[in-house]
Amino acid sequence: MAEITASMVKELREKTDAPMMECKKALTEAAGDLLKAEEILRVKLGNKAAKASARIAAEGVVATWMAVDGKLGAMIEVNCETDFVAKNDDFLALSAKLAELVAANDPADVAALSALTMDGRTVEEVRTALVGKIGENMSIRRFARLPAKGKLQQYIHGGARIGVVVDLEGGDDQLGKDLAMHIAATKPRALDASGVAAALLETERRIAMEKAREAGKPEAMLEKIAEGTVQKYLKEVTLLGQPFVKDDKLTIEQLLKSKGAKVAGFTLYVVGEGIEKKSNDFAAEVAAQAAAAKKV
Repeated sequence: MAEITASMVKELREKTDAPMMECKKALTEAAGDLLKAEEILRVKLGNKAAKASARIAAEGVVATWMAVDGKLGAMIEVNCETDFVAKNDDFLALSAKLAELVAANDPADVAALSALTMDGRTVEEVRTALVGKIGENMSIRRFARLPAKGKLQQYIHGGARIGVVVDLEGGDDQLGKDLAMHIAATKPRALDASGVAAALLETERRIAMEKAREAGKPEAMLEKIAEGTVQKYLKEVTLLGQPFVKDDKLTIEQLLKSKGAKVAGFTLYVVGEGIEKKSNDFAAEVAAQAAAAKKV
């Protein structure tokens, strides 16, 4: 009988995402033949596309679609498991087509977008087929359809890992592009203070008061110190309060005023933001399962 090594189990697990002990059983049944073992697992556990859906997709791209007149746009984040697939031509083409579908159909959510027709098949059917072809999970995370009050400007950065669309009233195309690049660099949370969650401001205020108290500041000064900290925080996280990256002597609010312009809104997507990436420690997993087996 062929020896089933840990490296063989690891390789099969990475291919199929099947549990470690199932991989070992399949390799034993297949006498160490990796291809045959993979077939055994597919019979027992489903096809590769189905198994891939359990894996975390935290890489990917931001894709946009923009009307020629800048009055309508769309932006979408489509995720995959690896940076390699994020550069795949089929994956990029699908992402671009999805952005166009969002603009044209205004779907309510990911489920509605997935049900739309694309090249004679539903979006979900196209996605599943591509997962099966490439062997890596892919998912539509979020999207926005963006009708403009003014004119839309976009900026895509870092191999399509960061996407920005700005709705600019007044000004010119250069100002719009500068603002989009600024947002990509500084990643503001909101346009102005009204867009920052009250809970975040309260947290900043509470931390500032505790720090001041620990530093021995008089109780009568704590509120004033905390308010100063909150105002500093707002300048950092709101677009209008930030110093312009091309001229830090000007805030964005001052820049817009000098150009007779106004930002009606902006949308910023950063690929994988907020997704907890799974870190596979194969050795730790083996140790954990061995310990569990001893208990049994």
